[in-house]
Amino acid sequence: MSAAPEGDLRPLAVFDVDGVLADVTHRLHHLRARPQRWERFFQAADRDPLLAEGADRLRAALLDHDVLYLTGRPERTRRLTERWLDRHDLPTGPLVMRRDDDHRPARWMKREVLRRLSATREIVSVLDDDPAVVAVLEADGWPVELATWLPHSSTLQRAQERQGRT
Repeated sequence: MSAAPEGDLRPLAVFDVDGVLADVTHRLHHLRARPQRWERFFQAADRDPLLAEGADRLRAALLDHDVLYLTGRPERTRRLTERWLDRHDLPTGPLVMRRDDDHRPARWMKREVLRRLSATREIVSVLDDDPAVVAVLEADGWPVELATWLPHSSTLQRAQERQGRT
């Protein structure tokens, strides 16, 4: 994806990765384990199947919008995530990831990023699978949609809320 000249920026469509583009169900067992195996959970992300509905939505958005990924995945998984995107013929960026030491729930991290982005870009859509993220962003007035093609896991939701790691 080529960057448009500054003053000629297209509106921005924001996509989450896990649960929107990537099917995480095969690695949730790492979060059900005691103790939870977070590093194994993230390292297994390179084997996530592509969610066709999310990929179709992203490709359609690219016709009229710049696309940005906003994920709760930690920064240390950047190369793995970029390789996964490339393997599935999706643009590899821009990719905004959670700082490795940021353990806030995803709704607060993503809200902060969107507020910062909106100072310089028009955000016309946000697609996320986390109902808590969608509720907060919707309450703030963002054009957000809940991705429903992969049912949101209660295991993942508890992990996001209690430990803020994805």
